[in-house]
Amino acid sequence: MTTTTTSFRKYVSIPAAWILLVLAISSLPDDCRAYKKDSIFHAVSRHGKAKASKPVLPGPWKKAHATFYDGSPSSFGGACDFKDVVQEGYGMNTAALSGALFKGGEACGACFELKCVDNPQFCRLGHPTLHVTATDHCPPNPSLPNDNGGWCNPPLEHFDIAHPAFGQLAEEKSGIIPVEYRRVPCQKRGGIRFTILGNPWFIQVIVTNVAGAGDVKSVMVKGDKVPWTRMERDWGETWKTGVHELGKSLSFRVKASDGRYMTSMHVVPSDWQFGQTFEGRNFKTGRRSRRFKSGGKRRKDVGQL
Repeated sequence: MTTTTTSFRKYVSIPAAWILLVLAISSLPDDCRAYKKDSIFHAVSRHGKAKASKPVLPGPWKKAHATFYDGSPSSFGGACDFKDVVQEGYGMNTAALSGALFKGGEACGACFELKCVDNPQFCRLGHPTLHVTATDHCPPNPSLPNDNGGWCNPPLEHFDIAHPAFGQLAEEKSGIIPVEYRRVPCQKRGGIRFTILGNPWFIQVIVTNVAGAGDVKSVMVKGDKVPWTRMERDWGETWKTGVHELGKSLSFRVKASDGRYMTSMHVVPSDWQFGQTFEGRNFKTGRRSRRFKSGGKRRKDVGQL
């Protein structure tokens, strides 16, 4: 037995032994190598990349109805708490969703493709489609029947579209039109934007311009020497935390509804002020986008609201 051990040490150096050990560990299942339950997040920090599910693809067509509402660009944020949809990258193609689609704010930022159907009298010639982003909630009206004014009552699926965009689908005199809709990936320019609000005792972050799925499932924040902290949804796309973050460089981790996540490390400098907006990395929308690097050093102060 001693002879065998001596022989092994003779032919295998210490560096080679370490290589064998690393190979053995790497061959273990993921759950054997995890350090904590949230080790997938730690892997992002260690390796700068993360496994992700497939990006959102166009979903099946479903039936609904659509109306339109008037207002200025700054009034289209509504229940999602977007301050100015044009400035924040959503344009005028926005819609308020009935409760069945809005889901208490979880659908904020999601993108839909609509087309006017079954109404040849008012549908635009050729039945062009319209892409809209969910930015508001269409409240129910229990005093009206569902088929005569109570279009946003549960369980109806309904889109109340911004006036400038509705005309792309049908003539305005139609009032209400039957439509077909489906979820589609959100195409965005630039990165995810983080607007910092709140006060010295807690911070709020409005997350906008999210590509891919568009709607956010969860947000985590990390300050200097402070561990990752899960933020709570305040309403719409406003997230909050009571963790003291003043004077700290901030990193954010955004998880979309399709299960993918994006990390923007040190996207906010330590001298940040309330009201400023910073831009991190964004999700890719191509079919082959399977891995995503963390935010790295990319950082941009977009300015004040």
